[in-house]
Amino acid sequence: MALSKEPAAVQAHDAVAADVKNQVEDYEAVVSDARAATHAEHTLTLREGLKRYPAAIGWSMLLSTAIIMTGFDIVLLGSFYGLPQFNQKFGVQLLNGSYTVTAAWQAGLSNGAKCGEIIGLAINGWAMERFGCRKTMITALSWTVAMIFLPVFAQNVETILAGQILMGYLTAYVNMCWVLGQLVASGALRGVLGLQSEWAFRIPFALQWMWPVPIIIGCCFAPESPWWLVRKGRYELAKKTVRRLVVKPTDDEVDSRVAMMIHTNALEKAVAAGTSYWDCFKGIDLRRTEIAVGVWSVQNLCGAAFMGYSTFFLQQAGLPTESSFDLSIGQYGLGLAGTICSWFLMTWIGRRKLYFWGLVVLTILLIVIGGMGFISRDNTDSQWAVGAMLLIYTAAYDATVGPVCYTLVSEVSSTRLRGKTVVIARVVYNVFGIVNGVIMPYMLNTEKLDWGAKTGLFWGGMCFLCATWTYFRVPEPRGRTYGELDILFQNKVSARKFAKTSVDQFAHAEGGELAPAATNKSLEKGQEQMIEDAEKHSV
Repeated sequence: MALSKEPAAVQAHDAVAADVKNQVEDYEAVVSDARAATHAEHTLTLREGLKRYPAAIGWSMLLSTAIIMTGFDIVLLGSFYGLPQFNQKFGVQLLNGSYTVTAAWQAGLSNGAKCGEIIGLAINGWAMERFGCRKTMITALSWTVAMIFLPVFAQNVETILAGQILMGYLTAYVNMCWVLGQLVASGALRGVLGLQSEWAFRIPFALQWMWPVPIIIGCCFAPESPWWLVRKGRYELAKKTVRRLVVKPTDDEVDSRVAMMIHTNALEKAVAAGTSYWDCFKGIDLRRTEIAVGVWSVQNLCGAAFMGYSTFFLQQAGLPTESSFDLSIGQYGLGLAGTICSWFLMTWIGRRKLYFWGLVVLTILLIVIGGMGFISRDNTDSQWAVGAMLLIYTAAYDATVGPVCYTLVSEVSSTRLRGKTVVIARVVYNVFGIVNGVIMPYMLNTEKLDWGAKTGLFWGGMCFLCATWTYFRVPEPRGRTYGELDILFQNKVSARKFAKTSVDQFAHAEGGELAPAATNKSLEKGQEQMIEDAEKHSV
């Protein structure tokens, strides 16, 4: 069955085309060009995409590299709790003469960056739509450079907490950057393990300056998002941007690409004209927001907190300090390999299946890890087995749930609300991260619950619930254009039927079968808003 919009949508789009400052002189031509671009996108192979869009891939990789800082910072703090020099400086002495950072301060430091990030995310969602992605990112990175000074030269734990809060203001390749940051952090900490001075923890903090400065320089030359330019009615600038991203582009190709963006934008405006945070919770966008929030929250609900605390966890499980850091390096090396494998698995298997079966595998691994927790910690072989299972868990997570999450979040949200949908999803992710930051130290700390590997049973149960939700709510967006996804969501197609449902977003122009997706009132609202945007931002 071919799904599309009501006939009223055609009239609304024609009216828009006539009134938008002559930037879209012939709407039928826009539809024709958009159809051609959609066909080209469906037939484009991975190899052809790499040849045609190397600039777009390069800019995407550069900007996504910013996530390295987040992965670096997360492992840094979690691993610091296993670093004797850090514990001696900021911790308390135990009866056996060793030092440890209290569970309360572990929770506070781990959650400080997340609290700051929630505030920054709210600002980011507004700033990105108001000023564009490039300017927003340059500002955030510059802020990060300044705030790194606080933890590097901190003399007390309160200053480190302030630095984490202030620095918190800040697709599948993103997960590789995340893992790369974790790997670099683990290697850096292993390298300073032999230092007897405070520089054992100050040097890793200072290494955070490696990332923002070169990325800022790159951002200064990066193009603005053409989708943002289209939403602002700046069609000629959008064409110039597309021309920068394609190898030897023809005028027809550029026009077709921008026409597809215009058509998709008009399609979404016909149903939901607004771009505010509140619009993410209205109509069909509520379901899209739920999915984005869910798939990102799963990252914090499936036991991945083990990876952030891997060094500390392995030490609590009975492994020597040096061995725990060695294993953590191997862990993130496997994670990097797993992420690369996910690029091919997503192509062969699809997002939905890979995400769901990944959670099933993680559930089994967590239950096994939890079962090993009942073996005495004096049994060295069993503790190394726990470490080995944690390595397997990391490889499985970074081949499935980790990278697929970023792809799903970017694809299920509408193009007009993507920035704010991502912000909302990330905020909820951070809320669960804060909860993890509170409960994990208490689960693992020897002075509190001291569960050790038994913690795997708790997370195994949570992971099972995540897999159940995924089966019923997460759709398969593979092979769909944004316009086709809009039609599927407008027609309330079941998540389990997304992959098999036939969609033609241009069917209205040829008298195809239509679905009751949009009302005349919403179409008129979308038309008025589109005209207003174009008049305000026309070039």
